Amino acid sequence: MDIEKFIRNIQDFPKPGIGFKDITPLLNNPEAMASCLDLLISNLADKKIDKVIGVESRGFFFGTLIAQKLNAGFIPVRKPNKLPFDTISASYELEYGSDTLEIHVDAIQKGDRVLIHDDVLATGGTAKAVCELVEKLGGEIIQCNFLMELSFLNGRDKLPNKEIFAVLTY
Repeated sequence: MDIEKFIRNIQDFPKPGIGFKDITPLLNNPEAMASCLDLLISNLADKKIDKVIGVESRGFFFGTLIAQKLNAGFIPVRKPNKLPFDTISASYELEYGSDTLEIHVDAIQKGDRVLIHDDVLATGGTAKAVCELVEKLGGEIIQCNFLMELSFLNGRDKLPNKEIFAVLTY
């Protein structure tokens, strides 16, 4: 199935000059979601994954499904003050400022094999911050997994020595 036809382009969102990749049509179609999930896990058959991280908020949609398929735990990584237990945080730069992500301090045990999932790899700042959190807690990053990569933004450059997989590349 061509899942790209289920991704809608919205110009000038959330601000002028940005072309937003809207995945809600994909989420609204059960067959397209199933096909996308199969693609997201297609290269993980020989990799043992203990935990799957989903990055707020669009990384949650497929992150939980990936974790279920891999028989792995799911870990939400969220914006500040959204998680109820003790957390550690990492900050990252955006084109218009900075932001912070948090993870529970007990989410990853030393040696856990972790898959990081988000919807889009853009500039790489978010993924880099999540990698820092995983490594600070002693986890081993097996792969950074994305539905889409916006290759023209060079996000891979912020993730040296990390295995990266994206279903679609723009």
